[in-house]
Amino acid sequence: MRTRPLKVALLGCGVVGSEVARIMTAHADDLAARIGAPVELAGVAVRRPDRVREGVDPALVTTDAAALARREDIDVVIEVIGGIEPARKLITSAFEHGASVVTANKALLAEDGPTLHEAAEKHGNDLYYEAAVAAAIPLVRPLRESMAGDKVNRVLGIVNGTTNFILDRMDSSGAGYGEALDEATALGYAEADPTADVEGFDAAAKAAILAGIAFHTRVRLDDVHREGLTEISAADIASAKRMGCTVKLLAICERAADGRSVTARVHPAMIPLSHPLANVREAYNAVFVESEAAGQLMFYGPGAGGAPTASAVLGDLVAACRNKLNGAKGPGESAYAQLPVSPMGEVVTRYHISLDVADKPGVLAQVATTFAEHGVSIDTVRQQGKDGDAWLVVVTHSAPDAALSSTVEALRGLDTVRGVASIMRVEGE
Repeated sequence: MRTRPLKVALLGCGVVGSEVARIMTAHADDLAARIGAPVELAGVAVRRPDRVREGVDPALVTTDAAALARREDIDVVIEVIGGIEPARKLITSAFEHGASVVTANKALLAEDGPTLHEAAEKHGNDLYYEAAVAAAIPLVRPLRESMAGDKVNRVLGIVNGTTNFILDRMDSSGAGYGEALDEATALGYAEADPTADVEGFDAAAKAAILAGIAFHTRVRLDDVHREGLTEISAADIASAKRMGCTVKLLAICERAADGRSVTARVHPAMIPLSHPLANVREAYNAVFVESEAAGQLMFYGPGAGGAPTASAVLGDLVAACRNKLNGAKGPGESAYAQLPVSPMGEVVTRYHISLDVADKPGVLAQVATTFAEHGVSIDTVRQQGKDGDAWLVVVTHSAPDAALSSTVEALRGLDTVRGVASIMRVEGE
């Protein structure tokens, strides 16, 4: 075993960073044995140096993250600050000064992953980011390495624990969205500002990363169609139950049937209770990967939290350190396919639509005619009415999303339709 330790700089020492530091210290001997050389935490960059950080030597703490990232003796930089800047400058600086990088920064990878990959390649260093998607669940490495010889056609899953907890509570207890969000906040699953989670930004960033790896194509956050769950009501959950379904916020990345384009989207959807994703409870994540040779694979586990995320970071650290020790290099960006990313309107999907209509003869025929005029076939219709009020619940067959959207707009214009109460896609059948 080499006696000179590999030196590691840690940028950020919050929930995840403190767990990384703790595990590096507690399991130093095991990490050294697995890597083939000792690993030394050489510096920790923080914003508040006076805060007590259990297990971190105060002598290692600095507020000068830029100086730490460009130290010539650093072998690997771990970035768990998050956000776009200064993380981007710190990571590129680390590459320029000879260090490989391990990051959990999904937002930066989705926004500007190609720049990071190019910088890593230019300077002969590694970029690892298993922790950026689904925390401890091994997902990025299987897609990048284990399935490198296969053709992935679809990635479908729950990649945000906060929203899954909220929808699970709404389903199991009948709570409304606000009540379920309050519970998620009280338990620490939701941030004080939950926008990134409940509006789908977090899941969309992860979808961009997964689509890029799966389809060997550069997919940016702006390419991902995004809808949150703030408009989901208890009535929507109840309607899903009547169909034998539940509601989940899904990230869906697909290769077109002709193989010439890809799509990436995040939105709430009804899925059958028979689908394995329907049974993913609480704040857990689960992702299906469908490929030509391997078939269907499912990855399941805790998708957030300090310890699970630190587990993924340390797995990447071991890989990066081994490569440094052996003069090797891990996988870089694979974007050779350069497939176009199609807009949401071209996605073929199904709709569940709830309409508030006048309870009089001819209404159903008028609604059916509107669907037919837009080339959308109806699968099932359920009608309920009392005292002049009526509800129509329509489930369509598969059609382009643009055709379904135009149908809904046309329905809103009918005199007999008082309102479109809810619209939700149906997936997983």
